[in-house]
Amino acid sequence: MKTGVWLIGARGSVAVTSMLGASAVRAGLAEPTGCVLESPELHSDALPAIGDLVFGGHDISSIPLVKKAAALAEAGIVPARLAGAVQDALLEIEQDVRPLPLHENQAGVADAIGADLDRFRRRHGLDHVVVINVSTTEPAPPPHPAHADLDALRAALDGPEPVLPPSALAAYAALRAGCPYVDFTPSTGARLPALDALARVQGLPYAGHDGKTGETLVKSVLAPMFRLRNLKVRAWSGTNLLGGGDGANLAEPAANAAKSASKQRVLRETLGYTPQGDTRIDFVEDLDDFKTAWDLISFEGFLGTRMRMEFTWHGCDSALAAPLVLDLARLTAAAQQAGCTGPLTELAFFFKDPLGEVPHALAEQWRVLRAFVSALG
Repeated sequence: MKTGVWLIGARGSVAVTSMLGASAVRAGLAEPTGCVLESPELHSDALPAIGDLVFGGHDISSIPLVKKAAALAEAGIVPARLAGAVQDALLEIEQDVRPLPLHENQAGVADAIGADLDRFRRRHGLDHVVVINVSTTEPAPPPHPAHADLDALRAALDGPEPVLPPSALAAYAALRAGCPYVDFTPSTGARLPALDALARVQGLPYAGHDGKTGETLVKSVLAPMFRLRNLKVRAWSGTNLLGGGDGANLAEPAANAAKSASKQRVLRETLGYTPQGDTRIDFVEDLDDFKTAWDLISFEGFLGTRMRMEFTWHGCDSALAAPLVLDLARLTAAAQQAGCTGPLTELAFFFKDPLGEVPHALAEQWRVLRAFVSALG
């Protein structure tokens, strides 16, 4: 199944690591470590192979992919030998990475995005094109009446004022062009009722939000432990330090608030209550694409005995995210092939703030994912 992967934010660290990694795996230069779908339990001939993926995308940046890969290698994010070995593959992908279109209104931008997607599909003879948002986090948008109704949205997009935030406009353009949409960020994406209606009209699936790669991944394992042992979590506070473009963007208060809210949801919905504490995100430029999280958990056991637990997570965001981007592209293409429509709640395993009423415990999400992959086959 020849599958296009159109990345919003195609010149960023996560996107380029995904492209570089897929090219290295295809060439037999690297193992698919971190790709969940390469686990023996999830192997399925219904899924496109990593070698079947073809990349393109949009970005406001103009940095060449080869130069970005070299910068990632210099920062220790990807091996330098691989960055050099796949230069030709990145130069080929470069031909399908385009500047984000500009127009006098959002309807025109959506038309231009759709034209780029159609050109990409025809140029490579693709069976499916999955659009994945890996751009920086955006603030939550102000409410607008058109967000709730598809006909009203179509009319409003023809006006001079912006109606949709960038992630939702990309989702609208993708769905209208016949492409499933995945939001790997905590941004709005396809979460609006009007866009859900569009997905159903078009007979397309969509997925999101906010890839689960670090501190929240650990929370989704630890929180069920406290719940199952009937231990009362009194407080759970975390501090996240990160650099890179995402860290710089999250220094902006509104974007920071959107990200923090996404990270906290797992506790409330797993424990059944909200403990004291909050999640703090701070930008530390020197960390580049690496991130460190420190969490302090205060809990109460038998006879009210007070105890605590601490953990530290230090990881490379792009190296953790890139294999999940490849997994999500493969799963979403297979879901479209199988005729799935609407939110793919079965993919909650991959997200901090998944769509729908779904379990947040990682083991439960894994069982749901296994059943879904089996059904696709």
